[in-house]
Amino acid sequence: MNPRVYILAIASFVVGTVELIIGGTLDMIARDLSVSLSAAGQLITVFSLSFAITAPILLHLTRQVERKKLYLACLSVFFLSNVFAALSPSYLVLLLARIVAASSGSLLVILSITIAAGIVQPAYRGRAIGVIFMGISGSLVLGVPLGMMLGNLYGWRAPFWLIAALSIVAMVCLGLFLPKVSTPDPVPLKQQLAALKNVKIISAHFTPFFMLTGHLTLYAYFTPFLQQTMGLSAGWLSITYFLFGIAAVMGGGIGGWLSDKWGATRSIITIISLFAVIMAFLPLATHSFALFMVVMVLWSSLSWAISPAQQHYLIHCAPETADIQMGLNTSVLHIGVAGGSLIGGFVAERASVFYNAWVGAAIVVLSLVCAIFSITRPLVGQKVPLTDNSSA
Repeated sequence: MNPRVYILAIASFVVGTVELIIGGTLDMIARDLSVSLSAAGQLITVFSLSFAITAPILLHLTRQVERKKLYLACLSVFFLSNVFAALSPSYLVLLLARIVAASSGSLLVILSITIAAGIVQPAYRGRAIGVIFMGISGSLVLGVPLGMMLGNLYGWRAPFWLIAALSIVAMVCLGLFLPKVSTPDPVPLKQQLAALKNVKIISAHFTPFFMLTGHLTLYAYFTPFLQQTMGLSAGWLSITYFLFGIAAVMGGGIGGWLSDKWGATRSIITIISLFAVIMAFLPLATHSFALFMVVMVLWSSLSWAISPAQQHYLIHCAPETADIQMGLNTSVLHIGVAGGSLIGGFVAERASVFYNAWVGAAIVVLSLVCAIFSITRPLVGQKVPLTDNSSA
């Protein structure tokens, strides 16, 4: 596989880290900038919403810019946004810096996926996308503990300086080793919107939305779930999250490998089905810590294994608007995070966090329904549905 894919994965790791890196330093930010803890928490919410909204818009506006040039320009903006965040004299400046970081970061993530898929042979496309998602998932998992460690040692501004420095390293590496990437032929806006009228495409986007919503219904409240069901101490919670993170990172690579070996459609159906069953079994496994850890590792790895197969599937379903589909899919994932957190909070408050896993598993079943519906619909202009044979 093209080694440049790994450089793109490292850049994706740097970009992804900024989303949650302040999660462990919210109390420090609140004290230093004289705002409430809830206001500091909005710095994460605003980032996610900005990421979701701006991804498809910016991708459309920059559709005629050469990809390497665009990537380096976005990295420059991303670098500056983190410098401004580190130097923020007020909450408002920090909030604006987060919006700029989310906007430039959203485009960088999509470009990483599409460039990686384009610079490898078709037989390695799923693995290339999987490597990118290993970088993204690793950044989301490691963001909170990394930010907490740096914040405790050097203050809440230190994580932003680290990301700014890593952005410079990424720019140098990509400038030296990434060749010019051909710009996709511009697709008229009318044609892009027409693709979204296709039920095959729409249901394909709902697949990861419902899966991530179901996942976050439990994961957003995983700490109280662990404490209530097994009474884990702070030390064991740290170990549990560490193992969860390793499994999540490996899941992206496994998902890419499965997508190449089995085909996108078979991988999607298998991963979602297993994910729903394992998630439903989680509460039943809490009587044994060892058994629970095994089930949890499977649950974590499958949560990220779906992404490479899903992206691979979208590229084959709508190759002429692949960039746009990647942007929309990225937005859908962030909306799913927000939706799962909202539903999980409702269940935990009205019933018990013990039931979050079962509610989440039920939502994942909706993801499976959407996946089956999409896969069995024919592409525009074709009379037969897309199968693994036709997508390989």
